[in-house]
Amino acid sequence: MASLPHLLFQIAEWGRTGLDLAFPPIPFDLTTTRRIRAPFCTRCGEPYDGAIFGEFICANCEERSWSLDWARAAWRAEGAVREAILDFKYRQKFHRLGPLADRLEDGFRQFAAGEAWDGLVYVPLHPLRRRERGFDQAEELCRELGRRQRLPVLACLERTRPTPKQALLGRGPRLRNLMGAFSLKEARKPRFDVTARRLLLIDDVLTTGATAEACARVLIAEGAERVAALTVARA
Repeated sequence: MASLPHLLFQIAEWGRTGLDLAFPPIPFDLTTTRRIRAPFCTRCGEPYDGAIFGEFICANCEERSWSLDWARAAWRAEGAVREAILDFKYRQKFHRLGPLADRLEDGFRQFAAGEAWDGLVYVPLHPLRRRERGFDQAEELCRELGRRQRLPVLACLERTRPTPKQALLGRGPRLRNLMGAFSLKEARKPRFDVTARRLLLIDDVLTTGATAEACARVLIAEGAERVAALTVARA
């Protein structure tokens, strides 16, 4: 059964659909942002300028032990894409979901379509923040991609404690901030089983990869075979 916040979001979406039929939304201008192209780090997906040929792992990733196989986004978090993410996430402009899901699907086709996935998993908000916001932006993006690609969505992760906003922290503090912040949902009976599953983790923006890595670490520890991360944009 769908959660109450998700049902409320769906009601808002139906209203938005009616408005879109009467007043079609204007697509945002993709000339104000850049598509991510090689060269980029094969682990975290961070793009680099310059003459780099072939696959490489950036210095930040070489110094870290990763549970994630890879993290990718097709677009940079700038210009109209960044503004659309902020509109959707903080200003409840639900009509932004479709165009953002288009950008997420760009990344899926580019980086993930060639693999067999057992399901999609989203990075959850803490219940307190979800109640404040009224919905979870990562969940809605994940469900929309799952609907389009006919992949199941596994709502198997929970954020067990509130954490300071990652955007306010540097790379090292981001990693420490998220230690023990996620777990597999315990309230569900029977408990989620991710053993031997190949999972694609969904979020809106990737910055250092600390949040995605914290989620992947939980899933791998619970027996998942492979976890990769896909976001709408890369900061």
